[in-house]
Amino acid sequence: MINRTLAVAVLATLAACGPKKDEAAVIDSAAVPAAAAPAMDSNANAPKDIIETAVAAGTFNTLAKALTAAGLIETLKGTGPYTVLAPTDEAFAKIPAADLDALLADKAALTKVLTYHVIAGNVPSSQVSTMTDAATLEGSKVMIKVVDGKVMLNGTATVTGADVAASNGVIHVIDTVLMPKK
Repeated sequence: MINRTLAVAVLATLAACGPKKDEAAVIDSAAVPAAAAPAMDSNANAPKDIIETAVAAGTFNTLAKALTAAGLIETLKGTGPYTVLAPTDEAFAKIPAADLDALLADKAALTKVLTYHVIAGNVPSSQVSTMTDAATLEGSKVMIKVVDGKVMLNGTATVTGADVAASNGVIHVIDTVLMPKK
C-alpha cells in the first residue's frame, strides 16, 4: 500500500508539472505521442510506455486529452511502475458533456480524478482479482469485487480488458470513469 506522505509528494509533483493557468490545456490527441514521446532509439520493437501504449490503442483519446490538461503525461511516461485503470472514450462519453467540460477546465479536480485511476506498482489482473481494495495515487482507495467472474471497481466500473503490458507498468481497461469521494 502506498504511504500517505508519498501520495502527497506525488500529488504535489503532479500539480507542479502541468501547464500554467494561462496556457492552452486542450490539445489534439494525435499530437500526444509527438509532444510527449522521448527520443526513440533505433529498436522499433522497444516496449512502449503507458502513454504510448494507450495512444496506440486509439480508444483513449479523451483520457489522453485529460492527462495532458492535468499535466500528467510526463509522470505516466516515467519509470513507474504504475497500474492504470484506463477509461475508454465510451466511458468518458457517459459523463454529461457540460460536466466533462467543467472537469477538464478544473485542473485540481481533474488531477484528483485521474490520479484516482492510478495505483503505484505493477498490479496484474491475477493480483487485482484477489484484492478487496487498492490505494490510489489520489490517496484514497478504489474498492474491488469480483461479480460473476468480472472485476468490478467501486460497484460501477467493469474491467473490460486486463494486463495490457507497458514498459513502465500495466493498463486495465475500464468502462466507466471512477470518481473519488469528495
